[in-house]
This record gives sequence, C-alpha cells and structure tokens, in this order.
Amino acid sequence: MNQKQLERIKGGKGFIAALDQSGGSTPKALATYGIPATAYKNEDEMFDKVHEMRTRIMTSTAFNSDRILGAILFENTMDRKIEGSYTADYLWEEKGIVPFLKIDKGLCDLISGVQLMKPMPELASLLKRAKERKIFGTKMRSVIKEANEPGIKLIVEQQFAVAKKVISYDLVPIIEPEVDINCPNKKEAEAILLQCINEELEKLGPNDFVMFKLTIPTVLNLYAPLMKDPRVVRVVALSGGYTLEHANDLLMLNKGLIASFSRALVANLRVTQSDKEFDKTLAKAVESIYKASIT
Repeated sequence: MNQKQLERIKGGKGFIAALDQSGGSTPKALATYGIPATAYKNEDEMFDKVHEMRTRIMTSTAFNSDRILGAILFENTMDRKIEGSYTADYLWEEKGIVPFLKIDKGLCDLISGVQLMKPMPELASLLKRAKERKIFGTKMRSVIKEANEPGIKLIVEQQFAVAKKVISYDLVPIIEPEVDINCPNKKEAEAILLQCINEELEKLGPNDFVMFKLTIPTVLNLYAPLMKDPRVVRVVALSGGYTLEHANDLLMLNKGLIASFSRALVANLRVTQSDKEFDKTLAKAVESIYKASIT
C-alpha cells in the first residue's frame, strides 16, 4: 500500500471524484454530455467516446489535487492511457490524485428490499491487475430500497466478504451500500445499515483498512461514529440523484463527511463547450463540492 496515498485520503482536504460509469450507465452519461447513441456503432466506439470525455475532465486545469483527493475509475479506463501514461499513473504522478477502481459488475434483481451485487467470478484476476496498474483502492455498489433488516444484513455481509478479498491484495475497499434517496423509510433503513456495518467492522483485524461510500443520511451526523474507528480511512457521500446544489447543501450539514459525486460533478459539462467554458464549468462544480466537503 502506498503510504503517501493513504495519508492523503485519510487526512487531506477535498473530495473523491467518481468517474466510474460502467457499460450500462455510459450511454446516459454520454447523452448528458451531448453525444447521442447514434454517434457510435458499437461498445468499443462507445468506450472510446467516454474515454475522450474522461480524458478531457482529468486533463483540465480544474481537475487538480488542490480540491480533489481521489478519483474512481471504470475498469476500461484503468487499462487506457492519458497523455502516454496509464490512467492511474497519470492521476497520481501528474495530478497528485489517488486512483480507485470500480470492481462490481452491476446489481442483481430486487430481493428482500435490496439489490445485491452480481457475482464477480474474475475478481482475483481483476484485483491482481489493479495492483499492477498501481490502483490504491476499489469500490463496489449495492442498493437498499426498503428498511428490510434481513435484506440489509445480506447486503452488508456481501460487501464485507468482497472487502476482505480486496484487503488481501493490499488494496483499500470502498464499501458502498447505497440507500435509495426515494426509500419510503430511509431513516429506518439507515439505522439498520449502521448497526449491520458496526457488527461486521468488529470482525476486521486492526490493520484491515476500509472506506465507506454512503447516502447522505436523514439523521444528521449519523455516520460520525464510523469516522472515529481506526480501521475506517474515510467516509464519503454519494449524490444519489440529488442536484449538485441540493447534495452540497445536505453534505454541509454533516461534519466530516466528504463528497464522492458522479452525476452531480459532470452534469453541466458539454462536448460543445470550448475548453475555456468547459474548464470554467468544471471548476465551478469542483469548488462548490470542495466547500461542502470541508465543513
């Protein structure tokens, strides 16, 4: 594990940019950016287009370590290059930004009010490649739709089982059991989630480091106790479909919680913008997320 990167994530001021749209969410991300599905003929061309978009973001002057601690990448992005360097090398060596990798393969159908992660049969080889590509940590997402205790327990147990495999490769896992912002009993779901997390945390060794990416809670500072656990490197928040402004407002109310926004970060970027307009728009989003993250 890179100690400088660990110290940066643990104690640095800023937020984590999520640039990890996968095959399923890429068409929507490109459409928002201004590139319709008619602009590419197959998946390879689609990934070429999204890498161009991500390269434009990561090479922008607005995307820098003054405000951004880390960036979460999609597997396809990890294996590509930016300005002649593999993406993770570019981020750390040129920008001082810590690279993470999304490792989940999407969501299962709804059972017991939750969506578990799909099986990951090639996880070991992916984690080995992540180490070779100098990735610091990983991220895996599952979703809670209802305050169903058996379902939430299943989600947390699955997340920690994968996290332990990640830790065995000397990587830091970001555990992301997202509570849907439209969950009818969100407050109750989050209380159950915290209880289940604490139970699993107690099973970790003293040198098993993890992070959490969680929905901004209904009860203010609900996750503050997690931040005090010596095994928890950082607790970050997802935007969950909120607008950037609303997500920032909610984030500011939760002390110590920092952002790891995806859609909210890039929502106003367009392929038709000049480089000056693009950098200005990105800088505005970055600055607002940074301010909300350092409260």
